[in-house]
Amino acid sequence: MPDLHLPTHRLHYRIDGAAAAGPWLVFCNSLGTDLHMWDAQVADLAKDFRILRYDRRGHGGSGTPAPPYSLADLGADAIALMDALGTARAHFCGLSIGGLTAQWLALHAADRLERVVVCATAARIGTPAGWHARIAEVEADGLQGVVPATAERWFTPAFRAARPEAVAAILASFAATSADGYAGCCAALAGADLRDRLAQIATPLLAISGEDDPVCPPADLEAIARAVQHGRHVALPGRHIVNLESADTFNAVLRDFLRAAGPSSHGRTRPALQSTNSGRTT
Repeated sequence: MPDLHLPTHRLHYRIDGAAAAGPWLVFCNSLGTDLHMWDAQVADLAKDFRILRYDRRGHGGSGTPAPPYSLADLGADAIALMDALGTARAHFCGLSIGGLTAQWLALHAADRLERVVVCATAARIGTPAGWHARIAEVEADGLQGVVPATAERWFTPAFRAARPEAVAAILASFAATSADGYAGCCAALAGADLRDRLAQIATPLLAISGEDDPVCPPADLEAIARAVQHGRHVALPGRHIVNLESADTFNAVLRDFLRAAGPSSHGRTRPALQSTNSGRTT
């Protein structure tokens, strides 16, 4: 897998799927994971899309510039990667901090986006005090001590019992994350609050929540979908890493949304997205 070398760090990325003629789909990871968190999506969607995954700064195979980072830094990394690959426009799907990155891009680089999917996220995740406490904890003791609580927040007990190998793989990538990279991204989360700007987002947007997510509950995703100009919310079984816990349904919902016909996503004349008949959509 190749790397993009930027002035302060490198970005590790991977391209899978359809030939150059296929539409681009970019996946952006959660805090403390690497690009393999999307393996279940790539296995199913690669026949339909040209898929770009990357490790954000301080994560996986990417470099770790000196923290702290800002949400603008994370968004600029995504744009730099798209520029380097000649990707003029793409669908963009992000989970947790990746979902915040997607919202930032929809505000600052809407001309680069076709459709946006934000998963297990919020316009503000947690509180600045909470993130600064997490930074202090990680700086003092490293990431290993945070693993048990992370497992509890990210996966339901039923999924942890049924798929221990999948959970172990995610937690291994979490524990292997650079402490500086993790802390730098916590600082980005501490400073990220897009609640007052959501109404400016005109790109068609799908918000996907985990029904039992204690980090970003369904109400947070519903609030995003209601505030943007063309939004829809779908709740699926699972906790924070809902793309893995409800992989098959997640993939079906994602594919249907990205395949939906319509005029250019950055225009303001597009009709509002319609919800399905399921009681889990709004």
